[in-house]
Amino acid sequence: MSVGEEEWARERTWFGRDGDLAPGLLARQFADLTRTLLDATPTVAGVLKLVVGAAAALVPDADLVSVTLRDANGTFHTPVGTDPVAEQLDQVQYDHREGPCVESARPDGPAFGWSQDLGRDPRWPAFGPAAARHGYHSVLATALLPDARPPRLSGALNIYSRTPGAFGGPAIDIALLLATHASLALAHTEAVASAELESAHLRRAVDSRDVIGQAKGILMQRRGITADEAFDVLRRASQDLNVKLADLAKTLATRHTEVDLPAARPGTA
Repeated sequence: MSVGEEEWARERTWFGRDGDLAPGLLARQFADLTRTLLDATPTVAGVLKLVVGAAAALVPDADLVSVTLRDANGTFHTPVGTDPVAEQLDQVQYDHREGPCVESARPDGPAFGWSQDLGRDPRWPAFGPAAARHGYHSVLATALLPDARPPRLSGALNIYSRTPGAFGGPAIDIALLLATHASLALAHTEAVASAELESAHLRRAVDSRDVIGQAKGILMQRRGITADEAFDVLRRASQDLNVKLADLAKTLATRHTEVDLPAARPGTA
């Protein structure tokens, strides 16, 4: 998935212009990014798009930006990038299992990896020359912190430059800060999603309990039986009709003037 040109342009405008940033302005840019990530719709794709846009705007000499994610089975993929070329360069690394994106995306990998002369870098004999042939001579990849829970998914923020010798100390610092923001935002996203899922399960459980209580009340009034006996009638009918207890109770509660349950078996309520 590539970030559209219009969307990418909006992100660059939001997070600042290219060029050297004064410390005060850079701090404000990161404050803006933090607020945006916390206020944004909590989806993984939304977080990654914002961080990729911020990296393209804030890291000097950044020409391409992408994100690598590593699945639990060790498979790498690029869910978001500023240009299809970034995805192609990532894929070269995935295919040959070499390069800073792959290395930094591993859970036990380095915090960052970079090269300022890819065409001559002996560490990556397949990826380096391929990137140089595309006109990209520098690369910087910073690790996205792995998930604290199994299966501990991990990834990397990848930045490519056409400029040889790009990505010195300031660029590395900014990229590490961006990766930290992305990791925290992804953790927040996952926590929000888990909380929403848990809340939905809780609501369904409460709703089921309430509707079962209503059905029990109808049976108690209609048949003159106790609460335990009414629940036993519901349970037996659920088994006999092969219908979920909550669904059976809802039908009885909403259509009690039309529906009744089968008579109790001899010796039961």
